[in-house]
Amino acid sequence: MSHHDTVPPKKKHDQPQANTPETQIPDPEVVPQAKRRQFSAQYKLRILEEADRCTERGQIGELLRREGLYSSYLSKWREQRARGQLQGLAPQKRGRPAQAGAATELARLRQENKQLRTQLEQAEIIIDVQKKLSKLLGLTPAAGGESSENG
Repeated sequence: MSHHDTVPPKKKHDQPQANTPETQIPDPEVVPQAKRRQFSAQYKLRILEEADRCTERGQIGELLRREGLYSSYLSKWREQRARGQLQGLAPQKRGRPAQAGAATELARLRQENKQLRTQLEQAEIIIDVQKKLSKLLGLTPAAGGESSENG
C-alpha cells in the first residue's frame, strides 16, 4: 500500500476558510427598534406588594426575573410610593408639556399684534415722508388740509 492509499484526501471543508466576501453571508434578521417600556400604576403597585411579601432570600430576585424587571425599578417605585406620588407611578409622557389651546391662541394673537404695530409704524413714516416731499415740491393742498393732520 502506498502512502496515498492510507491517508484520506483533504476535503475542502476541513481547511479553514478565509474571510472573503463570498463566504460571509449577512444576517437577514432585522432587529426591531427598542421601545421604552411603560408600566401602569396598578402594575407597579402589584409588583411592590409582591416584593413586600417576599421574606426569604432570593425571592425578590426571582420576582424580578419572572417579570423581566430591574432592581432599580423597585427602588424608584418604592420612593414614589413613600412620597405618596400615585400620579408619579403612572407612566410619564416625555418632552415639553403641550400648551393649552387658549395659551397657544394668545401667543399667536400677540405675535400678530406685534407685526401689525410694526407695519403701522412703517406706514406712518411713509405718510410723513410723503407729506414733507409734497411741501418741498409745492404740492401742498389748501390751508384746510393741514388742519386735518392734527386730528
